[in-house]
Amino acid sequence: MHKDLHELLNQLGIKPHTMRIYETAFTHSSYNADAHTRHHDYERLEFLGDSILGFVVASLAFKHRLELSQGNLTKLKSSLVSTKSLANLARKYNFHEYIRVGNSFSNDLSKSDSILEDVFEAFIAALYLDRGIKDAGAFIEKTFIDLIKAYDVNDSKDYKSRLQEEMQAEYRESVTYQLLKESGPPHNRHFRVCVKFEDIVLGYGEGSTKKEAEINAAKDALAKKASIK
Repeated sequence: MHKDLHELLNQLGIKPHTMRIYETAFTHSSYNADAHTRHHDYERLEFLGDSILGFVVASLAFKHRLELSQGNLTKLKSSLVSTKSLANLARKYNFHEYIRVGNSFSNDLSKSDSILEDVFEAFIAALYLDRGIKDAGAFIEKTFIDLIKAYDVNDSKDYKSRLQEEMQAEYRESVTYQLLKESGPPHNRHFRVCVKFEDIVLGYGEGSTKKEAEINAAKDALAKKASIK
């Protein structure tokens, strides 16, 4: 059972003009079957919210990180609006406690990065449509400004690239990724992979996409390499 959305908006200091749009932002597509509705869910709002987030975060990074090159600004934005980053922000605000789902939905919302990312983006779109770009921008700035200022470019390189470079520097050979398990319904897939060098498993990773699982496997391998040195 989801919590009353008024409670969340009150905690965030948001006074809604139109409550319905926030309810839509927190409605999963599985809810349509029970409510006998179509498209009364967050999917269209997610599309708009993604664009708003990207624009505002890019603007903040451009303004507050004057020392960064175009390439590093791109990395910063990509890192902060990634699936994992947005899902973690959704968890910070306990968004999973307010999402409406259908009776057929049985997964743990708090563990679904993809759904939490979508709801976070949909919420941004709802805030923009209801309160305007000024209020939406203010919320985004409050949420992201410390992350933008603290972003370390030296840690920004993709874990897969770092692992590949380190292994090739040491052995002049590449690593490979192997899918170990794929599970879950189409709207909430879960992947487990390992990264290998020849026949040696270097690390394991899981995620809501195959790419995310591979990145986490590379991160695990790098952490293990560092602990051995």
